[in-house]
Amino acid sequence: MLSRRSVRIKVMQLLFALGRDEKLSLDAVSKRYNELIDHSFEMTLFNLYILIKVAEKSEDDQVKRNSKHLPSEYDKQFSAILYHNEITTNLAENENLEKFFKTHEFEEKIDEDIISKIYKEFSNTDIYKDYIALKDKDATAHTALLLELSKSIRKNEHFTEMVEDYYTNWFDDSSLVIGSLKKIIKALPLQGKFYRQYYPDDETVAFGKELLHRTVLEDSDFHDLIEPALKNWDSERLAIIDMILLKMALCEFTGFPTVPTKVSLNEYVEVAKMYSTPKSKDFINGILDRLMKQLEADGKIKKEGRGLIS
Repeated sequence: MLSRRSVRIKVMQLLFALGRDEKLSLDAVSKRYNELIDHSFEMTLFNLYILIKVAEKSEDDQVKRNSKHLPSEYDKQFSAILYHNEITTNLAENENLEKFFKTHEFEEKIDEDIISKIYKEFSNTDIYKDYIALKDKDATAHTALLLELSKSIRKNEHFTEMVEDYYTNWFDDSSLVIGSLKKIIKALPLQGKFYRQYYPDDETVAFGKELLHRTVLEDSDFHDLIEPALKNWDSERLAIIDMILLKMALCEFTGFPTVPTKVSLNEYVEVAKMYSTPKSKDFINGILDRLMKQLEADGKIKKEGRGLIS
């Protein structure tokens, strides 16, 4: 679920926090790194929980329609099939998933009024109405509607507020969470602890932790490499994020033999676009290109594998 870019962003944020707070230690930010990884996974299942709760509102909808004195033809054919089908039921009745929901107190984190509003908004869409009118609903139809419901939920501004109240890293990880949620829905129905396969893989997590530790421990060495390359730039006047990204890139150049230098360079240019100043991407690109060539000439970059610099 977690990409290396996402891990790089987390490391960048932790290095920024470490530089701003003298009381923070490497052990403390390392622990925080583990928490951020767990939160990314937790957010995926929180989104899944919201999806289930919104679908469950179809039960209330059916009760209201059945109680109408003059029901329409649509009211008569309506059922809570959005919730009571083999796909949604597979999620709602999964014991391991339910245990995770309770352990992380998801019920206390949602706003029932918002859940109701999201359902009501979705229930008025043609996609939902066509689904209800469909006579032969199979697993493919249920899956397709859950994907549409998931998309509708994300578009609701109240949903974003609800998630951000508990997960400050939603902005950073939202695209990854969305991708994982789609994979889970498309893979249904499954059994047991199926959601565990969406936990960040050990290799990606280890990459981030090593990047964090090495960048901190070799900070002064990286600073000494960067300063001569700045020429007319005063290192003290650089954007803090830019300096952090340069040091992280140098760490990958010199300390991660299986990561191609071009990959590292391009990744930090992209991160600079998202998190630093408008001019940072060009600055980062120019300085890293200069440093990369210098380190290659000095024999300080040794890469392993086909197509990598050795």
